[in-house]
Amino acid sequence: MRILIQRVTQARCDIGGRTHSSIGRGLLVLVGIEAADNDEDIDWLARKLLSLRIFDDADGVMNLSVTDTGGEVMIISQFTLQASTRKGNRPSWFKAAPEAVSRPLYERFVARVGQLSGRTVATGSFGADMQISLTNDGPVTIWIDSRNRE
Repeated sequence: MRILIQRVTQARCDIGGRTHSSIGRGLLVLVGIEAADNDEDIDWLARKLLSLRIFDDADGVMNLSVTDTGGEVMIISQFTLQASTRKGNRPSWFKAAPEAVSRPLYERFVARVGQLSGRTVATGSFGADMQISLTNDGPVTIWIDSRNRE
């Protein structure tokens, strides 16, 4: 499971020209799921996401988590994070899990983040054509892969 985290001052998900969800200060998280992902990946990433210290404290040092700041979280499914660009110029999606596998894992990830944070998590609509707008704060953008825990 791969997540791309962006610290934002605001983010919005539009579907069909209408706002589906929005958040203020917090984290926009794009998640890509592969067939081998499981509940261990979900739990590890959810805990890592919520404890990642990427918000400034009173001294301007990145010392606070989204939980510490009371920030919001938006999670959007994005199978393209599983792209393989090893050969040629056309990405391959062979690592991306099919919907029958990825949708329940995505839903469990959203639920786990909500459970651990004690807050409602904003989402997109799985498989929909979404337009995501955001203001990246910093910019701060971090990539985490549960298969490569570095």
